[in-house]
Amino acid sequence: MGTSVGIVNVASSSNLLTNSKNVQLVLDPSLALLSRRQRRLIRQNPGILHAIAAGLHTAIKECKWQFRNRRWNCPTTHSPAIFGKIVNRGCRETAFIFAITSAGVTHAVARSCSEGAIESCTCDYRRRGPGGPDWHWGGCSDNVDFGRMFSREFVDSSERGRDLRYLTNLHNNEAGRMTVSSEMRQECKCHGMSGSCTVRTCWMRLPSFRTVGDFLKDRFDGASRVVYANKGSNRASHRADPRHLEPENPAHKPPSAMDLVYFEKSPNFCSYNGKTGTLGTSGRTCNSSSPGLDGCELLCCGRGFKTRTESVTERCHCTFHWCCHVSCLNCTSTRTLHQCL
Repeated sequence: MGTSVGIVNVASSSNLLTNSKNVQLVLDPSLALLSRRQRRLIRQNPGILHAIAAGLHTAIKECKWQFRNRRWNCPTTHSPAIFGKIVNRGCRETAFIFAITSAGVTHAVARSCSEGAIESCTCDYRRRGPGGPDWHWGGCSDNVDFGRMFSREFVDSSERGRDLRYLTNLHNNEAGRMTVSSEMRQECKCHGMSGSCTVRTCWMRLPSFRTVGDFLKDRFDGASRVVYANKGSNRASHRADPRHLEPENPAHKPPSAMDLVYFEKSPNFCSYNGKTGTLGTSGRTCNSSSPGLDGCELLCCGRGFKTRTESVTERCHCTFHWCCHVSCLNCTSTRTLHQCL
């Protein structure tokens, strides 16, 4: 089972039971979408299922944002295989899905720990004492180490085998987690008379998930095509590390731990193909004045586009009246839309 198949199922509403306040989430034991080990991890960490689901929803939303102007725009379905057949391939898009979903779980679990929403973890209090001449460690640091550890156990456990697909999936999972921890930033609060900043208390804060998404999108654009290392070469090193990826082009440097890796060419996303699960770009809205990927020429794959106008009514000229009432007018404008044929 692929990772994103294994973990994104958690985010499908059929796999969660909620109370009337939509707070308490429990795993429905009748659904065998998760492995026995994943269900055990959820039972051992009360409160964590909510964080996993939230992290996956955030990852899906970020994926759609990052690819909103591309031929592949991170489409999802309401079926258990939420990303469709693309997760069973080994292309760049597959790599991004694995990295962003793994990062989403890491980020959400780390934040939930510091918010006290998970019984088995808290803030990261390991940084203590003076940090510099005019500041000291304190406050509540987001627990990114617990987030990474849990994500590794939970997400990677749905991978099986020892082949090229297995290695690339694990690599991209870890690249997503490392991106979250490497982008952690120090935040500080000032203390002193009349707001002076004579002493500061500082802690470590998670990056925004948009920062994570931007970073991974850059890694997607520069992803490395890899092959399973030839076991006949450099035997000593392979005894130490039998699971090994190397660049398909020997002239390229090996991918770093934070690079995304893939092993097959992306499918043609221009037209519908049931076999590969691609939806095509017919009907997508394009920008007629853009020479970029969102422009009608590239997005529509040379098929052309149709133009239509629509009337849009929006609230406008709003006025605040003391106290406390807002009155607005309705303004109607005409908008021109271009859609791929």
